[in-house]
Amino acid sequence: MEKRLMTVVAGLALSTSMAFAQSQISGHVTSSEDGSPVIGASIKVAGTNTGTVTDIDGNFSLNAPAGAKLEITYIGMNSTSVKAGKNMKIVLDPDNHSLEDVVVVAYGKMKKSSFTGSAAAIGNEQLENRAVSNVSKALDGQVAGVTVTSGSGQPGEGAKIIVRGFGSINASNNPLYVVDGIPYDGNISSINPSDIAQITVLKDASAGALYGARGANGVVMITTKKGETGKTKVSFKNTLGWSYRALPKYENVNQKEFVQLSYEALRNSYEFTNGMSHEAAVAAARAALSSNLGGEQYNPFKNYTFSEIIDPTTEQVRSDATSAWNDDWMDMLMNSGAPRHEHELSVSGGTEKTQYLISLGYLNENGILKNTNFERYSGRTNVDSQINDWFKAGMNTSLAYTSSKYNQYADKDHSSAQNNVFYSSQFVSPLYPMYLKDASGKDLLDANGNRQFDYGENGRPSLTDYNPLAGLYEDKSYNTYDNASVRTYMSFGSDKDSFGWAKGLKLTLNFGADYVSGEQTTMMNKYHGNQANAGGYITKAHNRTLSYTFNQLLTWNRTFDKHSVDLLAGHEFYQKKYKYMNAAKTNIVDGIDELAPAAKLTDGTSYSTEYDVESWLGRANYNYDDKYYFSASFRRDGSSRFYKDNRWGTFWSVGANWRISNEKFMENVKWIDNLSLKASYGQQGNDAILDALGYQDYYVWQNLYDLSYSNGGAIGGFVSSLENKDISWEKSGNLNIGLEGSLLNRLIDFSVEYYNRKTSDMLLNYPMALSTGFSGYNANVGNVRNQGFELMLAVTPIKNENAVWRIQWMGSTIKNKVLKLTDKSNQIVSGSYIIKEGLPIYTFYMAKSAGVDPQTGAQLYYAYENMDDNGKVTGEYITSDYTKAANSKYYCGDRMPDLYGSINTSLNLFKCIDLSVTTTYSIGGKILDNLYMSSMQNMYFNNAWNKNALRRWQKPGDITDIPRIEVAGKYTLTDNYLIDASYFAIKNITLGYTLPKIVTSKLHLSGVRIYGTAENLALWSHMKGMDPQYNFNGSTDYVYSPNKSYTIGLEINF
Repeated sequence: MEKRLMTVVAGLALSTSMAFAQSQISGHVTSSEDGSPVIGASIKVAGTNTGTVTDIDGNFSLNAPAGAKLEITYIGMNSTSVKAGKNMKIVLDPDNHSLEDVVVVAYGKMKKSSFTGSAAAIGNEQLENRAVSNVSKALDGQVAGVTVTSGSGQPGEGAKIIVRGFGSINASNNPLYVVDGIPYDGNISSINPSDIAQITVLKDASAGALYGARGANGVVMITTKKGETGKTKVSFKNTLGWSYRALPKYENVNQKEFVQLSYEALRNSYEFTNGMSHEAAVAAARAALSSNLGGEQYNPFKNYTFSEIIDPTTEQVRSDATSAWNDDWMDMLMNSGAPRHEHELSVSGGTEKTQYLISLGYLNENGILKNTNFERYSGRTNVDSQINDWFKAGMNTSLAYTSSKYNQYADKDHSSAQNNVFYSSQFVSPLYPMYLKDASGKDLLDANGNRQFDYGENGRPSLTDYNPLAGLYEDKSYNTYDNASVRTYMSFGSDKDSFGWAKGLKLTLNFGADYVSGEQTTMMNKYHGNQANAGGYITKAHNRTLSYTFNQLLTWNRTFDKHSVDLLAGHEFYQKKYKYMNAAKTNIVDGIDELAPAAKLTDGTSYSTEYDVESWLGRANYNYDDKYYFSASFRRDGSSRFYKDNRWGTFWSVGANWRISNEKFMENVKWIDNLSLKASYGQQGNDAILDALGYQDYYVWQNLYDLSYSNGGAIGGFVSSLENKDISWEKSGNLNIGLEGSLLNRLIDFSVEYYNRKTSDMLLNYPMALSTGFSGYNANVGNVRNQGFELMLAVTPIKNENAVWRIQWMGSTIKNKVLKLTDKSNQIVSGSYIIKEGLPIYTFYMAKSAGVDPQTGAQLYYAYENMDDNGKVTGEYITSDYTKAANSKYYCGDRMPDLYGSINTSLNLFKCIDLSVTTTYSIGGKILDNLYMSSMQNMYFNNAWNKNALRRWQKPGDITDIPRIEVAGKYTLTDNYLIDASYFAIKNITLGYTLPKIVTSKLHLSGVRIYGTAENLALWSHMKGMDPQYNFNGSTDYVYSPNKSYTIGLEINF
């Protein structure tokens, strides 16, 4: 008996030892694309923490039980599982759609197939092909339904973005930016685009309702790069580029044409306004030409005086007049080929438990306007660690320093047109030189032999005591910003079966903070310009922003047979503090751009603001059999911007997604890969109320006092804005219905979405009787609707081992309508715009041209006796009296396009050559081209005329659309200056060459790519010189012109 027992025990021991016996497993991992080794692939024994990574030759070895299952994963390739063995040969296929199949949503990620909302993702490859210093500009042409302005050409400046139209009149229309799960309050220009792994734009309520008060205008989710399991990887990127003016100049007249038009303007004024005979007007105009043009010192035609240059017989400029100079101010102010260079270094890697990434970047970009520049130093670290089975933590930190040299009159103060370099350089008369000239027309040199700037002090009609090129160097404007951000999390819980009922239950604590400290300096010289009489001027401003977000999220994710449940509940607190201080002094000391040496204090102010939001939130996602998906979300926000009784708002969404392709009745429909029908509806809020100057208003419900009032030297104040404690959220109800799918093994991908976004309780000024002393008070009274379609069609006509070619078209429509204003008035008129019930926001409202009188050359206008609320007029007639026309304004269209979008294509040849092209287009809509209008209604003799003025009326019987030209005083605002806003633009072309892996592996490198990029390459529009993408409301202005750039780059991965 004892012997048998010992035999049994020995047998059990032997079988147990055999079961747990470890054997040496080895293998080789390669890519199916070209057979090259996959370096750093993760090899893990399923169900254990045992694992390794492949070496530089793609080889691996580890100890594992016989028959164990190995899990092989590598970023950018499809994962696989195989049975362990000796001398294994494992081949991984590329995952070309891994990023597209995952959607980053509020407080997490989810599969695109199960997503019930509307979102679009942009991968790192699309971003890195764009040679932009501000990532906001890289979104243009990438997302349907998203409108992106061209933005300022000032280096480092970003674009403005609107998602699915205007949702408000007096509140912000800007989307919320979220970086690594936390709302971002830093400068977007401080983020290095190469640090970004993915950008996701959330467009509807189902996608963004969990951001409550701040998500009504869409959400831009930025996810930065993280480390990957495997050996340490070192990546180096170096680019060198050159920038040029992207827009052509407006076509203005030359010197002879300018003199001809100036003469005609004088003659017509004498004849038609003063009533002189034609002969007398000719003589008077010839005699007055010199004094009106600034005197003979500004006459470039040295073989004739101004009074002689017009032939009295033909009334034309004499053909043999020759010019001694012909300065193009715009060309003299511009850098042609402004250099740009950028250098980046990143180190990443990790083990199964801990992954890390460290990146450093430096950018120096010179502007196309001389003496303008942007410089950025950036650094980022990202660490994630699985400390044990139930505890995971991570931290993401970034530091950036940016500095910018700009011209204060280019973008910062473009209302001061006479001192604006982009105004003066584009529309100054071609007669006037940049440098002083002697009597013969040669440069007048100083004692050192240097050319001297002409400041217009010798009789130039305007721009007196001003020279734009001198101002670029004699005046100073610059700012510096320190940006610091931190994102950290701790997650408690596990998905392992050993946790029993708590499997899938996690508590995550997230904390994020953003700190920005900025300083702006403006210094104007004491010798020339509008501060010369004050002995020069200097101002310094300091601002500081500190914000933080702390949330606590409880999630539970479980699958029961065909049922999957994903629940979230949480609490969040957000606080933002802002401080500002400014001082200004005059009588400066040359060469010292500090306040202390300046003699006289002229201004000093400071203020601070605080904004708090507390939130409770929840979300439930349910999936049955990967066919039917349902979602619901809820958020309760309390905002400090409103009175305590009205500061809480409730925001929610519901959504559903039916994956039709997974139904049994679709099993035999082989040509459909995926087909989903989804719908969602929800309500979001907007508390980002703006004041009259466009700044955030944190005290909109309170009485505001103006303390600048003084009475006999005593300090005083008065109520400038009445309180209304009932003010609350602007609310946005969003409906989204979509159909998306892929066909013929992803030969075709498509999506169609309809959206209907209604904003209610818009904040407007509610009119009051003038006898109260106030024009009105703020109240929630307005409604507006945006609706339209978004379409995407992508075709991959070639897809084989040697070539992959993909073409994508996106198109969007938008219809905007104001539904309600106040019960006191159904319209708001502001300059050339009207906001009226039944019409789109920013409808043009102005006099309507009726052509030109062929007998007199007078501009004719339509006028009427009455117009009803639908715009139908009665008693219409034609008049040459602009006063009557200005009192008979018409609705003349709006900026909204009929269709806008992009056409993009990418081509990959032989796994080493890549080509991508991004283009954008817009069809329909109108733009009021203020720049063109200024050059067609010449108010001063220093202003140039546009070439179209050559079509002007000159004599009775002329049939033309350009009236006779006259001297100052004929400014009229008509629909003549509304230009078709349609355009087509080539935004980016990138051509790259990647060394084959079989070559780089021999060099002990994991990748080398050489590429060239052309950014913002070309634009075709209906007006040469006009920027149709300047802003959203359909106007142009004297601002820093957009630039185009050519860049070459080298990427090396070790």
